[in-house]
Order: sequence, then structure tokens, then C-alpha cells
Amino acid sequence: MEKLQAEDARYLKRKVKGGSLDVHPTEKALIVQYEVEATILGEMGDPMVGERKECQKIIHLKSLNANTDIASLARKVVEECRLIHPCKLPEVEQLLFYLQKRKKSGNDKREKDSPRELAPFEGMELDEEANINRIDNYVELLYEDIPEKVRGATLILHLARNPDNLEELLQNETALGALARVLREDWKQSIDLATTIIYVFFCFSSFSQFHGQVTHYKIGALCMNIIEHELKRYDLWQDELQKKAAAYILQLKSKKAFKKYQGLLIKQEQLLRVALYLLLNLAEDTRTELKMRNKNIVHTLVKTLDREDEELLVLVVSFLKKLSIFLENKNDMAEMYAVEKLARLLPCKHEDLLNTTLRLLLNLSFDTGLRSQMVQAGLIPKLSSLLADESQRQLCMCILYHISVDDRFKSMFAYTDCIPQLMKMLFDCGESPMDPELISFCINLAANKMNAQVICEGNGLKMLMKRGLKLKDVLTMKMIRNVSQHDGPTKNLFIDYVGDLAAQTGVEEREEYVIECLGTLANLTIPDLDWELVLKEYNLVPFLKDHLKPGSAEDDLILEVVIMIGTVSMDDSCAAMMAKSGIIPALIELLNAQQEDDEFVCQIIYVFYQMVFHQATRDVIIKDTQAPAYLIDLMHDKNAEIRKVCDNTLDIIAEYDEEWGRKIQSEKFRWHNSQWLEMVDNRAMGEDGEPFMYGDDGEPFMHNGDILERPDLFYSAGTEGVPHLEPLPHENAHKRAYECSTYRFLWMSTVSRKCFDSV
Repeated sequence: MEKLQAEDARYLKRKVKGGSLDVHPTEKALIVQYEVEATILGEMGDPMVGERKECQKIIHLKSLNANTDIASLARKVVEECRLIHPCKLPEVEQLLFYLQKRKKSGNDKREKDSPRELAPFEGMELDEEANINRIDNYVELLYEDIPEKVRGATLILHLARNPDNLEELLQNETALGALARVLREDWKQSIDLATTIIYVFFCFSSFSQFHGQVTHYKIGALCMNIIEHELKRYDLWQDELQKKAAAYILQLKSKKAFKKYQGLLIKQEQLLRVALYLLLNLAEDTRTELKMRNKNIVHTLVKTLDREDEELLVLVVSFLKKLSIFLENKNDMAEMYAVEKLARLLPCKHEDLLNTTLRLLLNLSFDTGLRSQMVQAGLIPKLSSLLADESQRQLCMCILYHISVDDRFKSMFAYTDCIPQLMKMLFDCGESPMDPELISFCINLAANKMNAQVICEGNGLKMLMKRGLKLKDVLTMKMIRNVSQHDGPTKNLFIDYVGDLAAQTGVEEREEYVIECLGTLANLTIPDLDWELVLKEYNLVPFLKDHLKPGSAEDDLILEVVIMIGTVSMDDSCAAMMAKSGIIPALIELLNAQQEDDEFVCQIIYVFYQMVFHQATRDVIIKDTQAPAYLIDLMHDKNAEIRKVCDNTLDIIAEYDEEWGRKIQSEKFRWHNSQWLEMVDNRAMGEDGEPFMYGDDGEPFMHNGDILERPDLFYSAGTEGVPHLEPLPHENAHKRAYECSTYRFLWMSTVSRKCFDSV
């Protein structure tokens, strides 16, 4: 048999002739045109039958980039491709140089959030052209040995890559059934066979109408098993490689093992790409996607992020981005610390991978916990550096904006070049509208003191004020207002702009714009600022009084007016001016109208607190208004801040007015007594509603003793519910002593009555 085959080979002559070279129209690849001539010779060596076929080979150049050494790459291409004659080396260099400098045209741009289409991979080349009419012959090859199965599957794949053949192939259930059977039985025996067959079904999965047939043969579940198996093999390969490298370091055997590993890795990544791409196509159906999640697809994908192949990573990140819109998948990514692995990919020279990674991070950045992981992974400086890339700027800015929402992370931006870049973008806008993401990000950053100082460096504040005042830009003024709230050198910079801000309170201005200008003024608690001059020059007192009337404007504007009054009331002359204008009764009226709004109540009380410091306004508040009575009512408010401001204000009033002082003190004792009596009532009853007769140790509460022999009940400063009363100096000491005696008598009589009644 072997002799016969050798004799037959003598009568067949095959000749390959090299042809022209050209660049691929869209990919970074060279196209080699060549001609194959097959001739059958007679017994005397004369040609009898001849056939000539034109073919082409695509040489993909994945490593080609702006820094590639063209001469070295050209020599490597000529050495490894026997179809290119060495004399064509200059032509190869010229074509590579063209590919290196070529820019993508608008028609060739892909959608940024979708992975690239699967390109033909090594092992798909055939000497013959597949014919749909010979499909039965190709199916018969699937019943032979592994090499023949690979050949048969490859021929069918060539047919399936043509969409026109898919309908006819779909009707051939024998072919699809045989492919599914071979894949299920032999995928472990040949990675080439598994890759080729999955590629066939991938061609069907590219069209939604064929998903049912792919699902019918359970190709998706099989792909999940194959991917899981290959990832385990990858871990074993790495362990084995490390062991060999440790044992045979700097020896030839280690180099051979690494070279073998590289070859296996390339084939495995081809298999993973086609299998994951098929699953991504099938995941268009949310029910199928749910099945994948139940099989831990998220964990599988996150684990695959450790690979180095950029095309595979584009696919994996795209898949994760699609899955990330569901809460359960997002939580799985958080558990697997996917953000740390994604941070490794930034920055990246691969444009599609960079863009897809940023889109995934944007989806994840809506979660507070994942934002913390992003900060811990060092993404703030990485994303800040990417702001210089116009194609990725929008995505980076949105992610950074989400991070800046959390006050814990705002200060970290001051240590990067983020703020100078943002300020440059703001100024480059000129008078044109700004992107909402840009100004929103700046507003968040300005709320931090360190960031505000960086913003004001140079002419930062001057340029912002110029833009805000000239364009009446509400968002720019909101950013300025955030900057103005910080104490220190930044606040003093606003002295030059007080007049400009005060002039914006005209009737014709938009209300939201006036709110920001007024809020900025209210933040300027600067000792050297002459508020009296500002109020008079810009006639602000009538404006403030008119806007205190309930319903005269939006609540936000009225609140800013109250805060502004509190700020200017720090000045003695301004406080007197406010009192003479009748603003205090207007504040009390507003307090009645807004008594359910804690913010209004707190700010109005703060105005009273500022005014009682000054003699002129103190007398007006105490003698001419019922403000102290309102403060007494609010002394026990549920809001802690309101209680605090009330107590401080009432303490000042009590110090300067004896009559109100007695009322305030009496109310405090009445409140404490009522609290104590309520506590005693609760403690005197057990859980079952019976009188409380025994202590914690089971003994009778009084131990058959006299309550009057328990002085610790009366004089212990730490007794719960009893206020610790400090003695008053001088003339008020006897009054306090009297009150304390009365208080102790009330407490003693109540306890005695409760306890003796129980016994």
C-alpha cells in the first residue's frame, strides 16, 4: 500500500508561485496573493491534466503600533512566510510603514461597545475550496479519525462563514447533529477540532433567528464546560511552567517548555474567543443569560481577565459590560474584585479594549462599594491622566464624577493633575455652553477645601467670576458658591467681588441665578468686610425684607435670604439696621409659616442668636417681640442642631434679662421634672404591669430600710435623669439653691410614694 502511494505521488506535480503584496483594507494585516498549479503527469513525465488556482494568505500584524521597528518586523515576516521572496523585503517595509501611519477612516469605525468580529485564525487554511454541493462528503469525514474530522469541520466552517449558506446548512440536520455529537465526544482530544466546530455554531449564533437551533443542540452549555476546563488547564500549565523554570533556569529545556506553552496558549485563546463570542450572542435572550449566570458565567469571565491577549480581553470586558446592568451580576463582580483586574488594563494602547473597559467601569461606578474599590485600586490618578485623551475624556469624566460624589474621596483629586485639566477645559469653552458632566464634576470638587485652593490658584477664581457674571451662568456660580464656603485664604479672595455679587440681586435676574449669588455672599464671613457699606450702596435691606414674606419667592431663595441676614447680623451696625427695618417680626412670621422645615427654623434661630449679641437688637428681641417665647417652645425640639442653637440663644437672653431668665429656668426645671417623673413611672412597673418591688438582686427595693437613709439618691451627680446643677455665683446663688431644694423635694416625695405604695 505504501509503495502504491509513493508511485502515485510521482505522477502529481504541485507548484506554488508567489504573487503580489497588498495591505488589508481595514485590519493591520498584509495580503499575499499566490498561485497554486497542480499538474498530473503521465508515465513518461508528460503533463496530462493541469489545474491552476489563485489563492491569498492574510498575515495579521497584532504587534504593529506606533513604536514598532519596521525593519525588524519586515525581516521577520519575510523569514516566516515562504510565499514572500526575500527580494521583496523593501516592498514589505514600505507596506508596513503605510499600515503604521494609516488612520482609521470614518466608514471603518466600529461601534465602541462591541467586540471585533472574529477573524480567521491559524489552521483554517485549506488547499481546496469548499462546495455546498459536497456537504455530504464533508459530513462523512466527521466519522473518521481526528485529522479527518478536523478537515471535515474546517470545510463546513468555510461554508458557514458565508451567510448565504446558513439556511441550507440549517436544513441539513444530519450535518449539524454530527457536528454537535463530535464536539460533545471529542472536544478534549483536539483543541483545533473543538475550536472549528464551535466556530461553525458561532456563525449561526450571529443571527438571532438561528439561536433556537444552536440552543437545541445545547452548544451553549457545552461551551461553558469547555471554557471552565480550559481555564483549569491554564492554571496547571502555569504551575508546570514555573516548576520547570525553577528546575532548569537558563537551560535549553526551560526555553523549549516556554515555547511549547506559548503555542498551546495561542490555540487555547482562539478557543476561548470563539466560545465566549458564541455565548455573548446567545445572551441576547435574557432567559439564556440567566441560565449562564446560574452556571457562574461572571466568575468565569472575571477569572479570564488575567489573560494577556487583547482581542480576548475586549470580548471578555464587553460580555461583563452587558452583564453589569443587572444587580446580581454586579454583586458577583464586586465579590470577585473585578475592579482590581480592570484597573490593570488602564491605561492601554488598544483603543477598543480601553474604551470597553471604561464603559464597564462606568456601569460599576454607580455602586458605592465598587467606587471604594476603584479608589483603592488607584484609578483616580489613572483616569485623571486619561482626561488628556479626547476620545476617552467623556467616559473618564463620568466615572470620576461618580467617585467625587463621596466626600471621603474628594480630597484625593488635589494630589493629581485632574483639577488643572478641568480648569483648562472650562476656560477653553469660552462663552459656549459647557458639558454638563464637566461643570457637575467641578461643582463636586469645589466642595472640598483642598480642591478649592487648587481651583483658585493663579487666575482661577478671576476667570470663573468673569464667566459666571458675564454669562449669568447658574452652574458656574454654583461652583463659585462651593468655593466660597471654605475658611482660609480662598474666602479672602472674594472681597474684590462682593460688589459684583451684590449687584446681581436685581428683580430682572433669574431666581436660580440670584440664589447662587446670594448664597455666595452669605458664605463670606470675613471680619474685615464692611457689610454696612454693602447694604447701603446696593440697597439690599428692602430686598431682604421683601423676600422674607412667605410665598414671595421660592423657598430656596427665601432660605438664602435668611442665611444672608444671619451673616450680616454679625456686624453691630448691620444688626441695628435690620432691627429698625422691621425684619425681626418678619422672621417670626416666617418661623410660624415654616415651623415644619428644620432648615428654616435653625437658620432663623441662628439670626436671633447673632442679634442678641448686640445691645440694640437684643433689647428689641427681648422687649418688643415674642422671639424668646418661640425659643422656649423650641428648646426641646427633636432636631439636635435646633436645640443647640436655642440653648445658646436662651442662655444669652437669661443672662441679660432677669424676668426671661426666671421663665427659662422654670421651663428647664419643669421639663426635667416631667422627664424624671415619666422615668420613675416606667421603672415602678415591672414587665408584667405589676409594681416593681425588687431590685436586680432579687432583694426588696428598699431592703426594709428608710428612704431618707439613702442620701446617694439625692446628691449623686451621676444619677440618671437628674441634671447636675452647678452653683451660680454671687446674687443668684440663693435662687439656684432654692430651686434645687424644691426639685429634690419633688423627686423624694414621688419616689417615696411610689415605693411605699408598692410595699
